Amino acid sequence: MIFARPSRPSTRLSAPLAAALIALFASTSAHAGPPFQTDDPDPVAFRHFEMYAFELSDGTGKNAGGTALEVPAYEVNYGVVPNVQLHLVLPMTASFAPGNNSTNYGIGDSELGAKIRFIKETKRIPEIGIFPFFELPTGNADKGLGVGATWYRMPLWLQKSWGQQDRQWTSYGGGGEAIVPQTGYKNYPFSGLLVQRQLSNKLTLGTELFGHGAEGMVATSTRASTLLDLGGIYEFKPGFDLLFAAGRSVYGQPETYTYLSLYWTWGPGGTGDQGDPAQPGSGTNSKMLSALTNLRLH
Repeated sequence: MIFARPSRPSTRLSAPLAAALIALFASTSAHAGPPFQTDDPDPVAFRHFEMYAFELSDGTGKNAGGTALEVPAYEVNYGVVPNVQLHLVLPMTASFAPGNNSTNYGIGDSELGAKIRFIKETKRIPEIGIFPFFELPTGNADKGLGVGATWYRMPLWLQKSWGQQDRQWTSYGGGGEAIVPQTGYKNYPFSGLLVQRQLSNKLTLGTELFGHGAEGMVATSTRASTLLDLGGIYEFKPGFDLLFAAGRSVYGQPETYTYLSLYWTWGPGGTGDQGDPAQPGSGTNSKMLSALTNLRLH
């Protein structure tokens, strides 16, 4: 997978994945994003922040594109207006070349984007939005730490939830196309489908199918692959969570994926839901702003 940000690769739809997507949206489908590769259309609430301090790895083995690792990496999102969030990712990147002991480490490509929700979820209609982003060539492409050119992705995401409020099922999915105008890379389609359930006030678990097309001979993912990932979210306290996921390919090129992060959210009035106005809260704002101010890349 192109490592400008492997956390959200792309997909050539395999027949099983396409069938699963059709089956999902013909019935019920809802909330996603990290720790999974599939994303959701639900933006951060207006004037709220969320931040991830994360590790992410993507690997295709010694005889393919090698392994790419982002650590430490930081993602910050802000609800700039209702139904729109701005998005920034700043990663430190390690590249492990296949077939030898070559390893390079340094700042990777940066990611800028905006999540825009067009349709809010109702009892019968899923939430719908887009999440276009640009990968900027801030990493050293000669060392395998970036693509060496600006590339972009335009996906469409849908989500739907059902069940009682404190034990809710959620499903989300969609896909799009990545445009990579750089020698050695290809444009490729991607798609994902996820189902998760809230098991308690603290714990949510989920599983996804995520697929991407061949990304080019110099990318990490040189051929198409569909991955099955398992993961979840554990809430330490409102506004502070642990996110985790891992998986490997079940179709196409052998590939593995891992994600682990700490997550914070804060804003006027407290933490609240990512996509809805916050409930009266507990003064998390000042603590989180202080944490963000003191972050340093090593």
